[in-house]
Amino acid sequence: MAASSFASWMLSQEARALLTRLERIKSFAMSETMVPAATLSMEAQAAVERYLVQGRRELRTQLHQYIAWVEGPEGRWAPPAEAQRRFTFLRLRFNVVLSHFDIFSEALSQRSEAESGVWLAGLDVLSRDALELPGYYDVPPVICYLARGPGAAIRRARTRLPGGGANPAALIRIPRERMIGSSLASSLFHEVGHQGAALLDLVASMRTALHALTHDTLEEAFAFGLWERWISEVIADVWSVARVGVTSTVGLMGVVSLPRPFVFRLTPEDPHPIPWIRVKLSCELGAQLFPHPQWARLARLWEELYPVRGASERSRETLALLEASLPRFVRFLLEHRPAALRGHTLAEVLKTQERQPARLGALYRQWRRKRSGIQESPPSLVFAVIGQARADGVLSPEEESQVLAELLKYWALRSTLDASETCASLPKSRALASALQAPALPRNSVI
Repeated sequence: MAASSFASWMLSQEARALLTRLERIKSFAMSETMVPAATLSMEAQAAVERYLVQGRRELRTQLHQYIAWVEGPEGRWAPPAEAQRRFTFLRLRFNVVLSHFDIFSEALSQRSEAESGVWLAGLDVLSRDALELPGYYDVPPVICYLARGPGAAIRRARTRLPGGGANPAALIRIPRERMIGSSLASSLFHEVGHQGAALLDLVASMRTALHALTHDTLEEAFAFGLWERWISEVIADVWSVARVGVTSTVGLMGVVSLPRPFVFRLTPEDPHPIPWIRVKLSCELGAQLFPHPQWARLARLWEELYPVRGASERSRETLALLEASLPRFVRFLLEHRPAALRGHTLAEVLKTQERQPARLGALYRQWRRKRSGIQESPPSLVFAVIGQARADGVLSPEEESQVLAELLKYWALRSTLDASETCASLPKSRALASALQAPALPRNSVI
């Protein structure tokens, strides 16, 4: 057998072996075991499956084309190095397809865990509610999963996946240590804020506006230069505070309660503000959005927990400049009117006037008398009310955990039953199309 023929035969065998392994990658609907209430929303499942199926279909076509070429006269006479080059490209594509499958598999496999799977489905519903901004964009599918460590993270929808391709859903990683309490909303809504900011192009808009600001002193210009460096994370914190108020700030204090050196550290490459000033920023945001003595109380508590007198002289000077700039910087954030919001501020479109502390307290007292009120309310409002009740000292951590666990299960079950009822009411052909097109679920349905 000639060397080129032997190479063609070997590479043909390898390509066919790739095909057999590709065929073993099954739909999540065929491979994941979970109770119905823990499943993804129809929209998320359809978007993910459609994306993964498309990737496998394209690779399968490329492999068949390669096999036909390498087994044909052109491939048999081609230099072995050229045949190998083409095969190597296909094997790299195969690994990309696998990596994309594993990205979503990691999140979906947790849906089979007892209780946690259903709670995660409830968090999907909560995240979608926190992200909704009717009239400004279409909310992408959201998938939540748990991970170790204190921090949350997001792989935003419509961003590039490793190896290429646009992510079909927002994947939000939540610290397992935060399950279950109202403080998980701080991490979750911060990540939701990153997705919302991307959909509205808020970072670029605010960065441009920051460049246009004039400053009275070099010290103020230095402080605003740091805020500009951190603007992406700052906008996500604005979203979180605007959605759940004091729940966000208290949760943030828990996340950044680290050994002192980390709390005062300025790391040039870190997009997050210095943890110490980040908490003070959250307090200032709350004070301007929701005037109430609680914000000054939390700021004083933070100073007592982490007194600056123990920090280096350089850190104390930097933090003093940043703290002095806070009132003006927060006013800028809350008064900015990006083009995407058509003349409105972010605080206005997030309807912060409806989540003032006094109203949240009144809702909690009302819900204590009539339980149905809490089930009929938007999930993000529920977390704001529960977190405010915790901060006011009228709800214990034990009660908080119990009621939120029940509500996450309720939202997951309601979402599942609503989707089932929607499909059951359609003719079979339309029900199949509905699952593939992932329509929005009814917002006000009740069990």
